[in-house]
Amino acid sequence: MKALRSVTSTSIIGLGLLFASQASANECELKIAATDAMQFDTKELSVPASCKEVTLTLTHSGTLPKAAMGHNWVLAKAADMSGVATDGMSAGADAAYVKEGDTRVIAHTPLVGGGESTSITFSTAGMNAAEAYQFFCTFPGHWAIMQGSFKIKA
Repeated sequence: MKALRSVTSTSIIGLGLLFASQASANECELKIAATDAMQFDTKELSVPASCKEVTLTLTHSGTLPKAAMGHNWVLAKAADMSGVATDGMSAGADAAYVKEGDTRVIAHTPLVGGGESTSITFSTAGMNAAEAYQFFCTFPGHWAIMQGSFKIKA
């Protein structure tokens, strides 16, 4: 009976560790939705500082096509947001309204239209909890209201 308890306890602990490691990995995976009303479904995203990479999935929960109401997700330092968005307008839709080679852009998705989704994985190397980061949509006219904070939690 003692041997059975030991095996059962070990199995339960093993399962606990398995679920804990999955939960930890899931902390580095984020989901966000954008609507036809030019809104993200959250104003704040965060990941623990232990995440070396982050996977973000953007879903356009609306029905309007990309040409009329396309959305993307762009990440930059808060101080760079306005410049990234302004410079992105001239880049055009084919470039997802993100200027090619813009070193201020930490990560960005392509544009998606209603019913579409896309995912990106990006490195957090060089990012830190003390810096203010913003995410936003660079489709013309959207960034002023489609934005939120992105935090690295120490």
